[in-house]
Amino acid sequence: MDRDNIVYSTDPEWSQRNDFEQEKTIPPGDTIYVQREKKGRGGKTVTTITNLSGDLKSQLKELKIHCGSGGTIKKRVLELQGDQRDKIAKFLKEKGLLVKMRGG
Repeated sequence: MDRDNIVYSTDPEWSQRNDFEQEKTIPPGDTIYVQREKKGRGGKTVTTITNLSGDLKSQLKELKIHCGSGGTIKKRVLELQGDQRDKIAKFLKEKGLLVKMRGG
């Protein structure tokens, strides 16, 4: 049975809440990639964060507040306005995540 499509179950061992809570945590050891992009954005610079798992909305909100800039989520990639690579990398490393910079 595919657990992603279950709306309701009478099985006492099945718990949708536990699956959601596990998804919010970022597994240690996953590498988060931070890079600056300009291409296709009318000359505007954005910082992209890829390979994050869990609740991306709350993570984006934290990063936007920390950096003091706007941002969005597109195809499971977080985008923050401006060149925020150093701030983001420092913030994520303080949370105990492995961060690598990409690009120039």
